[in-house]
Amino acid sequence: MMTELKNDRFLRALQGQPVDCTPVWMMRQAGRYLPEYKATRATAGGFMDLCKNPQLACEVTLQPLERYPLDAAILFSDILTIPDAMGLGLTFETGVGPRFSKTVSSQTDIDALPVIQGESDLGYVMDAVRTIRHELNGRVPLIGFSGSPWTLATYMVEGGSSKDFRRAKVMAYNEPAQMHQLLDKLSQSVINYLNAQVEAGAQALQIFDTWGGALSEAAYEEFSLGYMRKIIAGLIKEKDGQPIPVIVFTKNGGLWLEAIADSGCQCVGLDWTIDIGKARQRIGDKVALQGNMDPTILYASASAIRDEVARILASFGRGNGHIFNLGHGITPDVSPENAGVFINAVHELSASYHQ
Repeated sequence: MMTELKNDRFLRALQGQPVDCTPVWMMRQAGRYLPEYKATRATAGGFMDLCKNPQLACEVTLQPLERYPLDAAILFSDILTIPDAMGLGLTFETGVGPRFSKTVSSQTDIDALPVIQGESDLGYVMDAVRTIRHELNGRVPLIGFSGSPWTLATYMVEGGSSKDFRRAKVMAYNEPAQMHQLLDKLSQSVINYLNAQVEAGAQALQIFDTWGGALSEAAYEEFSLGYMRKIIAGLIKEKDGQPIPVIVFTKNGGLWLEAIADSGCQCVGLDWTIDIGKARQRIGDKVALQGNMDPTILYASASAIRDEVARILASFGRGNGHIFNLGHGITPDVSPENAGVFINAVHELSASYHQ
């Protein structure tokens, strides 16, 4: 595990250290926009079959690195592995998305949920982490991840994706004690899961709080951020003499940047609805910032993509602590060539900001 990193830009930027150019990776960089991913998924049989096969999960994790000069790899898995391991029966339906055969709607349901242990309950994820880390051989760092407790809870209570999170919010407002018990079990499970990923070889961690931005400010603090704070406090802080930085990404969380930056994380992930320069003014150099190009710009022309990269770099300005990323995951039918234009533009246009 002590293989020396050949490219440590991403980890350096997370710690606010100097880099030669701004590091870049993409949320969902291993995914359906790549023909080679579609071929491997077809071999696997289905999405969860792919997640549960460490060799194939490693293969798709590395596919984007073969195409592009990315500065980090991210574990190929899904945020819903924890509720699946809790016994809720996860399936993915084409055109529908994730569905659970069981939902959580009562005290009895919550009492029946186990707290997940990383290695024993989700060993296939740890096997994937170990395999990827070995195959990377120090090329770039490996990011591990989890969903936030609130985001996981929404899927568990709703039974899948939701437009308005009505059931989850009704539980939070009508039965707050029940929702807190659910979030507490999920928090402990996430701590165990992420720490197991670190022990297996993950070198940085991201918490995906995809649906935190659906809450009011008071509810966000009570049902989402408070639990992410608890998780960060319970995580392994360093491994093999290296710090393990944590990125918190709350989609639509721009209103609460200062509070997120105070959570104990080393980096705040930004979606595309906030200007990165204004975000930097608000929180200074307290933490690094990750983001934040609108993923749909990747459907535009090469010159439009380059112009937007240039605009975001200029908005952040000179200095350290910026990891370039999309403001959410890359979408399935983006041209792989356009993704390459984006990644190359970040490296090329950012160098002058680091001289």
